[in-house]
Amino acid sequence: MAERGPDPALASYRGRVIAALVLALAGTVLALPSGTDVDYQLGGAADVPANVGIVVRDRTEAPTPVEDGRYDVCYVNGFQTQPDARGFWRRHWSLVLQDDRGRPVVDEAWGEWLLDLRTPRTRERLARIVGRWTAGCAEDGFEAVEFDNLDSYTRSDGLLRPRQASAYAALLVGSAHAAGLAAGQKNRAGWDGTRVGFDFAVAEECGRYDECAAYTEVYGDQVLAVEYRREDFDATCAAVGEQLPVVLRDRDLTPDGVREWC
Repeated sequence: MAERGPDPALASYRGRVIAALVLALAGTVLALPSGTDVDYQLGGAADVPANVGIVVRDRTEAPTPVEDGRYDVCYVNGFQTQPDARGFWRRHWSLVLQDDRGRPVVDEAWGEWLLDLRTPRTRERLARIVGRWTAGCAEDGFEAVEFDNLDSYTRSDGLLRPRQASAYAALLVGSAHAAGLAAGQKNRAGWDGTRVGFDFAVAEECGRYDECAAYTEVYGDQVLAVEYRREDFDATCAAVGEQLPVVLRDRDLTPDGVREWC
């Protein structure tokens, strides 16, 4: 029997594992690749076209196959609860932000409860929970994590302060870096997330709200832009499409929904 050559997929897998270990030991993380498109797949995994080198998926989904060589970003709702996770958070009720009548403060747009960031103790307890999810992203093979709803304080009826969100964000970034993952700032345009260690940003509707420059001034080309309306997508492509990966998605982010690139 002829001797078989090395398996390219296995070699690629070993290479990525070794690279990740080296970077983790060196205290560095993988930056977003340049010259490629991004696909935002939070509503469910879908086939990835050849032009896409960056894929964002929920932490409950698997990343793309290692042999595909793509850069995978893990979505974690770090500052609010997922609508289907209320049972979990009822068991951690003291970590949910409540009004003076003991009712949870709700992000009405998405039906999500806000997390209570007001004290160092609650922030540390929350960071341990979210840190376990982040570590799970790393174990699954993601290269980065984005923490959603950094701006939840704007929906807190004045109960939360920006400084509390910043202090909590620093803990989440620390957990990401400890797991060998790059950490992404989600929303809160105009705030320099590099001050707490964020490596890149995910800018939802930056074209619609004229915020794209606020992100690129801080992160340069380390920004992923997602738009949900065609007119905003067209404007974002015209403004930053040569610099950033920009994707047009349907607002529900369904696997078979709208996906277009500049």
